[in-house]
Amino acid sequence: MSLARRQNPITDCPLTAASAAFGGKWKLIIIYWLAESPRQFGELRRLMDGVSQKVLSEQLRELMADGLVARDQTGPVPSPVRYSLTSYGRSLVPIVETIRHWGRGHIERVGRTRRNLGPATGSPAMSSREPE
Repeated sequence: MSLARRQNPITDCPLTAASAAFGGKWKLIIIYWLAESPRQFGELRRLMDGVSQKVLSEQLRELMADGLVARDQTGPVPSPVRYSLTSYGRSLVPIVETIRHWGRGHIERVGRTRRNLGPATGSPAMSSREPE
């Protein structure tokens, strides 16, 4: 299995280095679930509604290339493979929790804003019902 890491688009920039390592739609979610316990591929896929097999494989390979995730073969092929956070990957858990906490507040803030504004016009809402 070849491990390809995402390249840092701006040389020596710590923000883009971090984004390349754990940014994107699925990587923080993978790290979140692996922080709970090691998981098999199928288990991760079930937990992450909407991720394709191809994308999950790519994301795991990139996380492994950056030394954040380990892939453990549990026996001879075709035995199950388990993915887990490395000690380096565990260093991201407080960051993931901080982002998750911020996201919860953002969801609540956006919800309040939407309830106070009408649909796309910026006018006050006619109903207190949560938008769908």
